[in-house]
Amino acid sequence: MTLKVGAHFPAFHLKAVDGKPFDEITIDNVFVEINEKSYADKWLVIFFYPKDFTFVCPTEIAAFGDLHEEFDDRDAQLLCASTDSEFVHWAWRKHQEELRDLPFPMLADIKGELSSALDILDTEEGVAQRAVFIVDPDGIIRFSMVTDLNVGRNPKEVLRVLDALQTDELCPCNWSKGDEVIDVKKASAA
Repeated sequence: MTLKVGAHFPAFHLKAVDGKPFDEITIDNVFVEINEKSYADKWLVIFFYPKDFTFVCPTEIAAFGDLHEEFDDRDAQLLCASTDSEFVHWAWRKHQEELRDLPFPMLADIKGELSSALDILDTEEGVAQRAVFIVDPDGIIRFSMVTDLNVGRNPKEVLRVLDALQTDELCPCNWSKGDEVIDVKKASAA
């Protein structure tokens, strides 16, 4: 069962391809190690995808990359992960034009330990399911979503949910940043 909202995000320590611009990457700085404490005091938005060198995955990764500055403005660190190795991530990033300047790290969960701890390892395919988690600065999962391997996610919706969570207020259906939140005292008086 996927970890539920309110649970602590599992501890992890994974190798990754760094999220530097392509022209700043060298063989000496392409790989980094990242753990659950690497971005202390920040929100964490970590999304998993099934495989490198596929068709739906780069569309999602690039779309999250397009919104990187907006996530960054909300003090949130984007991370993507799959069960491919850091070497496969690097090869894919070099050859997939829309991923060349990916501004966030690509985690290599090659043993599937983090995917298993989150219960998102697809046992039939042997890959991570298409999942996204929003984790608050205290390491608590505040949002999770898992979709079918064939169905891409909407990064703008993930950003909208992050905005709502960061209000720490009651947000109605289809709430967007700048909309009014629900005032319980006002609603109770009516």
